[in-house]
Amino acid sequence: MEKVILVDSNDNQVGIMEKMEAHISGELHRAFSIFIFNSKGELLLQQRALNKYHSGGKWTNTCCSHPRENEHTIMAAHRRLKEEMGMECKLEYGFNFIYRTEVTEGILEHEFDHVYFGVSDDSPILAPLEVAAFRYVSMGELSNDIRLNPGEYTEWLKICLEKVIVYYKKMLSDGYIG
Repeated sequence: MEKVILVDSNDNQVGIMEKMEAHISGELHRAFSIFIFNSKGELLLQQRALNKYHSGGKWTNTCCSHPRENEHTIMAAHRRLKEEMGMECKLEYGFNFIYRTEVTEGILEHEFDHVYFGVSDDSPILAPLEVAAFRYVSMGELSNDIRLNPGEYTEWLKICLEKVIVYYKKMLSDGYIG
C-alpha cells in the first residue's frame, strides 16, 4: 500500500497515512508537481492514463506525485519523472502552494505541493499505466485552452497556473528557455 506524508501548513511532517485514505478524508499531505519546458519555451503536458482512480484522461503538468517516507521531495521528483515520463533533467525548485479540492465524488486532494521546473528537449518515454499521451504547448495556448475547456484539465494545474506563468516569465528573462 502506498502511503503519503501528512504535514501541517508549514510542511512539517505530522504522520503517515495510506494514500487512498488520505484522499478520502482530505488530510493535508506532501506532494510535488514538475513542469518541463523544451528549449523553445513549450510546456510538456501529460494526459493522465484513463484508468487512474481520479482525473483519468485529463491533461496536466509534466509529472506529479508524492514523496515516500524518508525521501527528499527533490529525489522523489527525479524518481517519478523517470518512472512516468522516462526522462531525466536538472530540476529547480520554484515555489510551493497548498490547495484543497474535490477531484471526483468522494476524493479530495489536499496537498502541500512543491513545484519544480526543468528544461529538456528529450522525447518522453511514457509509462502506459500512468500516462496516456503527451503534447507540447505554449503558455498562451494552455491558458486559452484552460479558459475554453476547463474540464479537460486537472484541478491542481488550473489552481497553480498563475504562479507557473510568473516562474515561466522568469525562466524566459534569465535565458533558460525561448
